[in-house]
Amino acid sequence: MDPRAGAGWFAAGAFTLAVGVALGAFGAHGLRSRVGPDLLAVWETAVRYHLVHGLGLLAVGWAAARWPGMLVPIAGWLFVSGIAIFGGTLYAMVLTGQRWLGAITPIGGACLIAGWLLLGWAAWAARG
Repeated sequence: MDPRAGAGWFAAGAFTLAVGVALGAFGAHGLRSRVGPDLLAVWETAVRYHLVHGLGLLAVGWAAARWPGMLVPIAGWLFVSGIAIFGGTLYAMVLTGQRWLGAITPIGGACLIAGWLLLGWAAWAARG
């Protein structure tokens, strides 16, 4: 086991979490008086998924140091893609008012689901 193998993913998770906290604070303090409750709820959903999947990247960092192969890094890239697409489209929708962006959001959700499935598959494969 090379503990350095997961350091990049762990760092990515930490930075992602820092950005998620900043976006949450921006929503709570900068947007509350500028957007309606419906769009604020959309922002909060984006932040919640952003933070949860930032923790997922920490898990990828941990797993990458223990389970060799391509499943764990692919899971990490799916989390990164999912955060960018799912959260990005929701953040953009709130900031621009372009509700059509919500049609793209499920692609990001599918990436997040696939990332968890691959991480689970990697764990399953490593058990024996």
